Order: sequence, then C-alpha cells, then structure tokens
Amino acid sequence: MDIKKAVVIDKTGRTNNDLRIGYFVHDVSRLRRTLFDQKMKPLGVTRSQWWVLAQLGRSEKTLGEQGMLQTELANVLDVGKVTVGGLIDRLEAGGFVRRMPCPNDRRAKRVVVTEAGRATLRQMQSVSQELNAMILKDIPQDSIRLAEEVLAMMKANIMQELHGTNGQEDELIGDDL
Repeated sequence: MDIKKAVVIDKTGRTNNDLRIGYFVHDVSRLRRTLFDQKMKPLGVTRSQWWVLAQLGRSEKTLGEQGMLQTELANVLDVGKVTVGGLIDRLEAGGFVRRMPCPNDRRAKRVVVTEAGRATLRQMQSVSQELNAMILKDIPQDSIRLAEEVLAMMKANIMQELHGTNGQEDELIGDDL
C-alpha cells in the first residue's frame, strides 16, 4: 500500500493523518498481539497471563528477583487487583510464578517468577524476536528508527497530558515483548 495515497485531504485542507496514525498504531498492535497469542498457545499461556509474566520479567531485570506486590502489578498493568489476583492464581497453578511473604508487610505477598516462568519468558522473548523480524522485514532501518522516534514522541505527549510526565521512566521502552 502506498502510504502517500492513504492520506486524504478534506474540504478544509486538513489531512486525515491524525486519524490514520491512530488506526495504524491500534491495528498493528492488535494484529501483533493476535499473532503472538497463536505462538504462545502451545505454552499454555493466555494473552493476559503472558502480559503479567512479561511485566514480572521486566521487573526482575530492574529490581532483581524480589518480585512485585500484586497492587504494584495491577497499577503497572492498569487493571484491578482482583483481576490481577485471578491471573496470578492461574500462573501460580501453572508453576510460572509463586507468592512470597513481603518482609516489610506481613499482609502483603510479592509475586516472583519461578524457573519454569523464566523458561517461558525466554521462549516468549525468542518468539517476540522472530515476530519482530517478520513484521519489520523489508523495512529500511532508518524508517524503523524514525517510526520509533515518532511513536516515542507521541507517547511522551500522551504521558504529559495524562500524568504530567514525559514517559521516559516507563520500563516498557525498548523492551522486546
């Protein structure tokens, strides 16, 4: 598809870029998740579960093996504590994570990735790299860099509007999953 032909100019002289880029960002993300889901199905991990597992894996990279509190995980993933609790229950039943007592708060539990969970994370990373290679096939490197820069700026604008931050502290920047 010729991207230049996809831009429509309306009667006022404005283009529909603002609408099209939102559509493309959403649709590419949706299609990528669907493809990733298909690849993860043999591992017995659902989309919601791999999202939790991926976030726990990211936290291990930055915080070590101390895990995350369920409330922290719910906040980062922008879902309710009950929802995260159910996902953790299923991941724990599958042997991917375990709950550990929190040394600072007897009532709280930290969720940590097990060795089986780490093995699954490694497989997820491998699948993600394969998918990225397939998705980015035949796209020049400078175009990829430009797209990343534009998306990072868009994200910073949104983060500024939502939270008064530029999004640079977000752990998801540059992550393969």
